[in-house]
Amino acid sequence: MAIEKDRVKIISGIRGGYTLGSPVAFLIENKDWENWAPYMNPDGNIKPGQEVTKPRPGHADLAGGMKYGHRDLRNVLERASARETVARTAAGALAKIILSKFRIVFVSYVISIGNVVIDSGDVSFSERKKNASNSPFSTPVPDMDDNLKKIVDKAKSEGDTLGGVVEVVAAGLPPGLGGPEQWYTRLDAKLAAALMSIPAIKGVEIGDGFELSKKFGSDAHDEIYFDDSRKFYRKTNRAGGLEGGITNGEPLVLKAAMKPIPTLMTPLHSVDIKSKKDIDAQAERSDVMAVPAAAVVAEAMTAVVLAGEFLQKFGGDNFDDISGNYKNYLDRINAY
Repeated sequence: MAIEKDRVKIISGIRGGYTLGSPVAFLIENKDWENWAPYMNPDGNIKPGQEVTKPRPGHADLAGGMKYGHRDLRNVLERASARETVARTAAGALAKIILSKFRIVFVSYVISIGNVVIDSGDVSFSERKKNASNSPFSTPVPDMDDNLKKIVDKAKSEGDTLGGVVEVVAAGLPPGLGGPEQWYTRLDAKLAAALMSIPAIKGVEIGDGFELSKKFGSDAHDEIYFDDSRKFYRKTNRAGGLEGGITNGEPLVLKAAMKPIPTLMTPLHSVDIKSKKDIDAQAERSDVMAVPAAAVVAEAMTAVVLAGEFLQKFGGDNFDDISGNYKNYLDRINAY
């Protein structure tokens, strides 16, 4: 929303441009808070009309109210809000800075909104990044914005909402992050959990995931080649950079499917939790579509997970220690 012009203030953990080892804390003020302060009064004086009793299909309202015993569903609505993803984005920014020191780079973009699919084809990594940064819809190819604007405007005029699919690519990862030892050490499992935890994400795909299920094994896997300069490599990347829960040196490719936002200006059928009467679901100020924002959050969550894996494998008390550990590892696997 244009009303929320976020600015970040670093309040601990960094001095002179360097981390100190203490927690790094960011303060990000929600500029829209003043408009909602009366609704969030902490003294218990909630005025008539400020409570929510009309749960929205597709949101946590009803299930959360039943779980925690709330009779005012705003207590669930606000806690389940996607506003919390600003903290994930801030953490992801720090994670990307760490990984950039080792030439690991990221790009995220939108590959569909509603029924409009955007095929990035053979567009290079750098071009995808450039195109996405110049597009209000974060598309990896140019000249799609007008078409997307039409379908978003149509949904808005009808009081409806839209979802879509985003893609995240991380290039420059070494082979060997993650591991198959336990179900919780597999990197694909950690990444899938991180992306699925983003509000409104209902599906995650790694590489050509779902398409691979339709193919014979001879057409599904990435054959292995070797030469003295490139060492081991693949000519395809259907696995999306992960095999057996471990990075294989190819670019990591993740997709996340976002459902339409559940707050509709033309509300769906619901039932009032107090009267038990049929009623239209709660309708409040909301976006029509948040898929480009989901791409940013998905990239941030991917970076957080990868930074954790990287530091677990190569960590030390000093940046030079980490760099030395990483160099020794690369020297060893290059001689494999």
